Amino acid sequence: MGCRFCNTSVFKEKIGRCKTCMWQLTILSVISWPLWFSFYYEQPLVVESIALLFFCVSFSGLLLLHLLVWAYRYFILGERELK
Repeated sequence: MGCRFCNTSVFKEKIGRCKTCMWQLTILSVISWPLWFSFYYEQPLVVESIALLFFCVSFSGLLLLHLLVWAYRYFILGERELK
C-alpha cells in the first residue's frame, strides 16, 4: 500500500519509515478486528468471514512488519527521523 507522501516506490525503503502508512494500517486493524469478532466469530467458515479475516491478518501483519523494522532502525541503526 503506497501513500502520496512516500517519495520512492522501493518497498524496502518505505517499510518502517512512513508514519502515514503506519497510521492507516493501525486504523484499519482497529476497525476490522472488532467487525470480524462481532459479526463472523461464530461462523468462521462463511466466505465473508474468511475474506474479512484475511484482511484483518493482512493489515495487522503489515503493521507488525512496519513496527519491527521501525524499532530496528530506531534502536539499532540510530535513525531517529520519521517522514
